Amino acid sequence: MAGLDIGTTKVCAVIGERTESGNLEITGVGTSPSTGLRKGVVVNIEATLRSVEAAIEAAEMMSGRELHSAWTGIGGSHIDGINSRGVVAVTGKNRETREIGEDDLLRVLEAARAVAIPMDRQMLELIPQTYIVDNQKGIHDPLNMIGVRLEAEVHIITCSVTSAQNLIKCVNRAGFRVDGLVLQSLAAGRAVLTDEEKELGTTLIDMGGGTTDVLVYFDGSPYSTLTIPAGGTQVTSDISIIKNISFDAAEDIKRKSGSCWEGIQAEEEDIIVPGVGGRAPMAIPRVEIEEIVRPRLEEIFFMVKEKLDKLSLSRPLGGGVVLTGGGSQLLGAAELASEIFKLPARVGSPLSVGGLVDEYCNPAYATAVGLVLEGNDREIRDGQERNGNKRVEGGSLFGRLAEWLKREFF
Repeated sequence: MAGLDIGTTKVCAVIGERTESGNLEITGVGTSPSTGLRKGVVVNIEATLRSVEAAIEAAEMMSGRELHSAWTGIGGSHIDGINSRGVVAVTGKNRETREIGEDDLLRVLEAARAVAIPMDRQMLELIPQTYIVDNQKGIHDPLNMIGVRLEAEVHIITCSVTSAQNLIKCVNRAGFRVDGLVLQSLAAGRAVLTDEEKELGTTLIDMGGGTTDVLVYFDGSPYSTLTIPAGGTQVTSDISIIKNISFDAAEDIKRKSGSCWEGIQAEEEDIIVPGVGGRAPMAIPRVEIEEIVRPRLEEIFFMVKEKLDKLSLSRPLGGGVVLTGGGSQLLGAAELASEIFKLPARVGSPLSVGGLVDEYCNPAYATAVGLVLEGNDREIRDGQERNGNKRVEGGSLFGRLAEWLKREFF
């Protein structure tokens, strides 16, 4: 089982294996610099496929396994999410009792997905949020309940057709098959959020290099998908331009000494930047780096907050804010987020699933680890539906829905 996170600044591959007991363990992690993407969208296929090859090769070397396919993450500014509702009359397995069956669930989800989508976009995910049976709200699994009217509220995530096709083409040309495309922020949430946080309501902010992806969970399900066209690369660019140093040197400073909260580091200390072209090394006070980093992070968080304030939520998000991704490793990022959002905030690393914990327990690997977990969940679920006793002609609800998505988009 493999997860492939193709980002703006790096490509990360993670390999997981099922043990005899059925548990999943991470056995390989590989990364490679990424130069073929901009704002999460492929702009250079050759550069991207080389990065994919290098990352997977490094993961294969660590795990001792050879990969042929991977669950691949997709993100960027072309991602959009909408909420929809479908309503059907219950036909049921027994017309006298009106017992809700799998066919009814499939029909109501198909009714919910009947929204106008432009020709240049495709449906990426259809996620049921809650069901309503005869005006009784808050039902998560209405199967075998008795009712006359069945409604479903769903979250639909769409993406650009060409962006998805170019991503798949890069992986295919690198010699691998795409098992499925998964929204990157959804995968990150699978890796770093607990079930309790999802139920309470949580804002997951995945801070990548080119974009900041936001996924709002409410009552246990995704409620809103947002993308901010700014990320860690902008922070590095600010340091490079203001201090007149190379981009690589600025990136090194950001990773090792970047801070956006007062008092975390000794302000009187200096950062030594190696000289270029015969110039002498330059000393930069840490406080000056903080004065560059903090305004950019504040801008990103305020852009997120502006979009969150427009959401019509019935109650506050009790789970607070969870930061993940490479940009969340800046010192003080959680404290700054807590101050701006007026909510508890933490930095989310992948929850331990066994294996090489020290290698992957890092926010930068959250999406790749989540892709492995999500792919594992989907394959197990599909296997259970194929072999389960409740299988109906034509396949069970999620199996048939998955088959339709594969036919339609893959």
